[in-house]
Amino acid sequence: MKISVTSYSYSQYMKDGRLDIFGVIDKTAELGFDGIEFSYGDWTNNFDLELAKKIKERCAERGIEIVACCSGADFLMSGNEAAVAELKRVIDYTATLGAPYLRHDITRGFVSSDRKYSIGYDDAIEIVTPAIREVADYAASKGIVTMTENHGFFSQDALRVEKLINTVAHPNFGALVDLGNFMCADEDPVKSVSILAPYALHVHAKDFYFKSGCDVDPGEGWFKTRALNYLKGAVIGHGVCGIYQSIQILKKAGYNGYVTVEFEGKEDCIDGIRIGKDNLKRFIGA
Repeated sequence: MKISVTSYSYSQYMKDGRLDIFGVIDKTAELGFDGIEFSYGDWTNNFDLELAKKIKERCAERGIEIVACCSGADFLMSGNEAAVAELKRVIDYTATLGAPYLRHDITRGFVSSDRKYSIGYDDAIEIVTPAIREVADYAASKGIVTMTENHGFFSQDALRVEKLINTVAHPNFGALVDLGNFMCADEDPVKSVSILAPYALHVHAKDFYFKSGCDVDPGEGWFKTRALNYLKGAVIGHGVCGIYQSIQILKKAGYNGYVTVEFEGKEDCIDGIRIGKDNLKRFIGA
């Protein structure tokens, strides 16, 4: 396995202007990463292809491989046709960057308060599957593999994501396995990784601190899970997500791709990224 970092991990420095996207690339090289993943946001400048070319050039200059990209999408809220059209623009941008993988979201679930029935995950799968296949076909024509992530509360449980992948049943569609995100759906992350490991195309290493929802809200920095427990982002190896054990599970399943550091804690992000990388390197080498 090799270690990469997502641009999202640098959010603190990007939001206050200490780093732009090119500074993120330079810092990634300075910290000794093998690769970088880009999480799309405002810096994409409306998916300007000239910007993508410059980013690709900077990564090549710094010896950093672009390993994947992550984009939002919601087929239920936007409608399949609109979401597919937008994702095709995203795929064109990803292809210009030269990234081999694209994770796109599926949906955050049904939100209409006047809909009382047919709002379960199986109902959503029936709606989104044709669009996911269309996106996967278009991405394949550009040399890009698409993925879904256990992400966004609704499409987060291991068995839900597994069912989605097996229902879509497309050779160009698999899983981005986030080792921490299962806790947002109140699942045992190690058990959930063992379910999705055979489908893994790419991996995020993320860790959390945990407090029971039986306790009073611990305050700033914490957020609520689906079942109203509390999580706070942690340095990889400092939290309770069992990152070491999950890495061993991925090894047993034959995964040998990139593991991407995703840090969203309250500590200084450069420190969080650096310490997390060092811990992850030890876990992979063990």
